[in-house]
Amino acid sequence: MRDFGFSDLRFVNDYAAPFEAAQIESTKSAVGAADVMRNARAFPSVAEAVADCTLCVGTTAIGGRQLSRSVLPLAEAAQEVVRELAKPGSRVAFLFGSEKTGLTNEQLSHCQLLVNIPMFAPSDARHLSMNLGQAVAVCLYELGRGGFENVRDLPALHEPPITADARERLTQLLMNAMEATDYSRRFPANAREHVVRQLAMQLGRSQDEAVTWMGFLRQVLRTARKDAPG
Repeated sequence: MRDFGFSDLRFVNDYAAPFEAAQIESTKSAVGAADVMRNARAFPSVAEAVADCTLCVGTTAIGGRQLSRSVLPLAEAAQEVVRELAKPGSRVAFLFGSEKTGLTNEQLSHCQLLVNIPMFAPSDARHLSMNLGQAVAVCLYELGRGGFENVRDLPALHEPPITADARERLTQLLMNAMEATDYSRRFPANAREHVVRQLAMQLGRSQDEAVTWMGFLRQVLRTARKDAPG
């Protein structure tokens, strides 16, 4: 991260002790980048880690995973990130999973873009992932190569971007409305949390859109509760 000019490191880790120890010994564990390690912030969940971000990019090796969403090659996704960063008030997160298991479907549901680093696939084997540090370096290099250093020179959109926190509130309102209207009982597959979160991404592409939908859903909830028997 330091080599490519980035400094905001956030982590969601069930095994925090080793990372905290590395922070204490940051001059040894992150030579030349001790400040990045010392200032890294821990979060209890992905939702909270990306709450202030307007775009979250999830990395996936795909492999045997069944995905219902398109996955962009890194070079193409980098251009989407550059365009997002041209907007006033925007903040982009790149989300990486563990080397062994990658990101879960629930974690990926917080991402508006899914990206894959193209790799050579030998006929007798398939390397499903690369070293985590290498994957981070490749992604950040591609951002720089794609024009990140000049991103603020691009035309800026004036519509305020939506934050992950607002999108999560929209998701919860959608789920509450589905439950209040009995939709979740009749169509449980459509009411799964990661499916609803993907729907919220489509409905709330901007802060104004999200506010409009949240107002509508609150009215739906009020009506449903008013009409509920007893």
